[in-house]
Order: sequence, then C-alpha cells, then structure tokens
Amino acid sequence: SSYSRADMVPEIAAAVGFVSSLLRTRGCVSEQQLHVFSGALQEALTEHYKHHWFPEKPFKGSGYRCIRINHKMDPIINKAASQIGLRLQQLYQLLPSELTLWVDPYEVSYRIGEDGSICVLYEAPVPTSSYGILTCKNQLMLGRTSPSKSYMMTVSS
Repeated sequence: SSYSRADMVPEIAAAVGFVSSLLRTRGCVSEQQLHVFSGALQEALTEHYKHHWFPEKPFKGSGYRCIRINHKMDPIINKAASQIGLRLQQLYQLLPSELTLWVDPYEVSYRIGEDGSICVLYEAPVPTSSYGILTCKNQLMLGRTSPSKSYMMTVSS
C-alpha cells in the first residue's frame, strides 16, 4: 500500500498532546516525564496504527485505533506511562475513569464519560480527490445541489 509514515503525524500528535495535557493538569508529572511519555506514546501509536490507517476510508479500523479507558486502562497508555515510572494506580488517579479517544485520518475527537459530548481535537479537510469519499454529510449536500429531474429533461430535449 502507499502508506507513508508522515500521513498519521498530525492526528497522532493531537492524540498524544491531549493525553499529555490530561496528565499535566494534575501537576504530579514533571515536564521532563511528560516529554518522555509523549515520545513513548507517539511511537507506540505509530506502531499500533501502522497497518490500520486508511486515509481513503477514514472510518475503517476506527475501533481498532480507538484509545479507551473504561475503568480499565488502555494498554498503550499504560505502556507509555510505565516508561516514566507511573504505576497503573497512579494513572487511574490522573486520568478520567471513562475516556474514549478516536484517532482517525483527518479527525481526532474524544469523549469523557460514557454519555459526555464528543469534542473534536483535530480536524483536517478531507482531500476531495481522496477516492471520492462519500460521507452521509457529503451525500446530503450533493443531493441538494444536483439539478432536478425535470430540468435534466428540458436540457436533453
């Protein structure tokens, strides 16, 4: 596939920055530790997503890429945190007990709490040449702008 490493950089950076900022707010983690944590998380996510990143089908693999804390720590976050000596117990104190972070091509969003609202962290315009991605939103817009059938008939007669 034409996968290139650079493709995921802004999305992963947004996800890593968000998780790091959650750790930073409690003030128990030093800037040096955060720096190491960010690097470790970025590396782990890049590796984890390597064969599961489809810019031409942004939602394909979304469940696989999703980072989740649901009273159970996401293993990737746990692994990065262990590199700065944070134990699981500390992570539970520092991070929300319910967090879902979706890292998809062109969009990174999160939700805190199972019925919290979804907030977008990063959004990039989807290239229109991108194999003609038709999301529901695009289809609705196309539907509205296409000429009506009666107009088509007058043109062709």
